[in-house]
Amino acid sequence: MRSCLPFERKEEVTLLCEQNRSRQILLIDPDEVFCQVLQDVLGTAYKLRRVSTAKAGASRLDSAEVDVILLNLDLQNGAAANEDILTMVRLTSEQKFAPPMIVYGWDTRRNKAVEGLRPGVVDFLEQPLDVQALKFRLEAACRRADLTRDLGAAQRMLSSNRVARLLGNSKPMARVNELIHKVSEVLTSVLITGESGTGKGVVARAIHDLGPRAKQPFVAFSACALPESLIEDELFGHEKGAFTGAIQARRGRFEEARGGTIFLDEIGDLALPLQAKLLRVLQERSLERLGSNTSHPIDARILCATSRNLEKMVQEGTFREDLYFRISVVRIHMPALRERTEDIPLLAEYFLKTFAQTHNKHLHGFTLGFQQALAEHHWPGNVRELQNIIERSLVLADDDEHLSVKDLPQELQGAAIPEDLPEEFPEGSFHQSVRAFKRELVRSALRRHAGNKLQAARKLGISRCYLHRLLNQLEIAPVVLEEDSEETELQAIPVPRTVPRDLSIAPRVA
Repeated sequence: MRSCLPFERKEEVTLLCEQNRSRQILLIDPDEVFCQVLQDVLGTAYKLRRVSTAKAGASRLDSAEVDVILLNLDLQNGAAANEDILTMVRLTSEQKFAPPMIVYGWDTRRNKAVEGLRPGVVDFLEQPLDVQALKFRLEAACRRADLTRDLGAAQRMLSSNRVARLLGNSKPMARVNELIHKVSEVLTSVLITGESGTGKGVVARAIHDLGPRAKQPFVAFSACALPESLIEDELFGHEKGAFTGAIQARRGRFEEARGGTIFLDEIGDLALPLQAKLLRVLQERSLERLGSNTSHPIDARILCATSRNLEKMVQEGTFREDLYFRISVVRIHMPALRERTEDIPLLAEYFLKTFAQTHNKHLHGFTLGFQQALAEHHWPGNVRELQNIIERSLVLADDDEHLSVKDLPQELQGAAIPEDLPEEFPEGSFHQSVRAFKRELVRSALRRHAGNKLQAARKLGISRCYLHRLLNQLEIAPVVLEEDSEETELQAIPVPRTVPRDLSIAPRVA
């Protein structure tokens, strides 16, 4: 066969093929002998997978193993065969991440007939095939396939990253993420519950971003601490002259969210009259602005959130039962941070990276004491409190690499491991090493607080009574302060041990 490529280009194509993995080519051709000959000519850089008909090839389009499709336009005569070919080409053109297709045939008129069906068909070759030209076109198509595959992976990653803000590997968060993905594709009402600061708003945004209305408006509104008249105006809007100061008509949040999602935060704070108006809007899918009798249709998905116990409020008569059932078709409960402590390191690392970039800092980690203080804290403010503490610590940090205990607020430092301990402990048995470690912990806490046992106990996260028992067990004497010395020293005064009555039951450990 005559080559239509210069020598330099042939060497480049050969080099490219040798560097890449074996490419998977779907060959749609009824001639099995031609497939074997073509496989020998192309070499190991390509692996051909042959099917005889275009209909069979169409069923292989979703296969992730196919890099490029080679289609023989001269499969066979007949209207049915031609229709299968056109269907195959159309499917390739319409699918967003379908493999690129190269067509070939003897009849150039048929090539031109499918030329208008781009971008599914990326190249046209006439028979007899030029081997070097085919290799070059295949390599270009493989590169296109790689770019298409990377683009698809990037878009899927971006979609998943919309929920990646709900970081966590714990079982409660796995359940939350599962529910988010399930309800995002449908337009049912969702009630998101949980304590303040757990991330209910982030859940609502994730549901919207993953759903079919992701490109439409997402309108959030919180009813917390707003007067009833202002809430009604914000939600439903008003007409010109509806009240003093209404110099022009104004759309409410429901109308602003048309085609998208409206997120009503702290819906448990709505007064009963507003609950009745909201229920009517949800049932009739229309609203009337203040000062108007004209109905305006609404087309917005409803997501609600609350930190209050709506079931209890329904029993007490402070929340309408019919509204509760209307907004809570699906419930998603956000766990408190203390209920998923295994997620704290992941969240802290995420916030550290985020704020380090925001504030142009170069910190990239935490000391052991810092991590232990985070793990021991009760987190009444949940994730929002953790976010605040990480940002505060980063802004005030003196170290250029790690956040340490001294960067934490005072209320968190008490539960941290002292970070001025020696790196090595005396050699000996396991019990001796543990004893030495405990001794250094207690001594360090007492030294830091100038012998104040109450403050030292708080620092260690233990009771004062337990600290006294440790002082006796570890033979640590009271602190002796030397006013003339620059540093406070702990003088170890031998404390007599209590000898057990039954040495066989409680042997004395040296």
